[in-house]
This record gives sequence, C-alpha cells and structure tokens, in this order.
Amino acid sequence: MSTMTISQFDARSMRPARTVTAQAQAQAQRPTTAVRLTRRGKAVVLSAAVAAIAVFAVMFGPSSTATDEAGTPAETTMVRILPGHTLWEIAGEANPNGDIRKTVDEIIKLNSMPSASALQVGTEIAVPVYS
Repeated sequence: MSTMTISQFDARSMRPARTVTAQAQAQAQRPTTAVRLTRRGKAVVLSAAVAAIAVFAVMFGPSSTATDEAGTPAETTMVRILPGHTLWEIAGEANPNGDIRKTVDEIIKLNSMPSASALQVGTEIAVPVYS
C-alpha cells in the first residue's frame, strides 16, 4: 500500500531567491576604507597619549630635590696640569687608598669637564681632598 501526505504551507512566508545586482557586486569588490575617528575618538586618543607621556616623565625624569638648606661644600685643593699628567694619575695621588675610577668621576663632575681627556696643560683643576 502506498500513502500520500498532503501538507499545507503558507506561500507568503517563503522569500524569493536573492538576486545579485551589478551595483551590489561592485560594492562587494570595492576595497574597505580606512578607520575614521570621530571627534570624541580623537580626544580619547590624544588624552591617552598625553597620559602615557606624563607617566614616563614622572618615572624616568630627574630625581633632584630643592631645599632651603645650604649644602656642605666638599674640601678641595687646586692642581696645575703639567705635561704628561693624566686624570688617572691625579686621582691616584689624591685618593691612594680609594677607588680611582670613582675619584676620576668626582673630579670630572667637580670641574664640569666633558670627559677625562679634556685636560689642558697649564690649567688648574679642583681635586677633592680625602682623609
């Protein structure tokens, strides 16, 4: 025996097949445009950049403090540079039992020298006195 089933369907609920027009096809092939920020988006990006710069400035900025008290000046002596003198020799004579590298750095800072090779014959430099 064979049976036959009849079901009802609503023809209005069925959608017609989608047809692709030439305009839709051209729009699908068009490359996407770049992201455009709104005025509020630009303000957010700018404030985030300023905040990041401020954080880096605080973290890696100078760490000096100004006070109303006068500092104690270091005791120094003046040394005239003679031919053949090096800053290493002068530091060794000034601080024979100390770290010569540290003494050389102190002499450079004390005299505002750009480098250890900035010595000129005949000039006088300040050298710290060590006990």
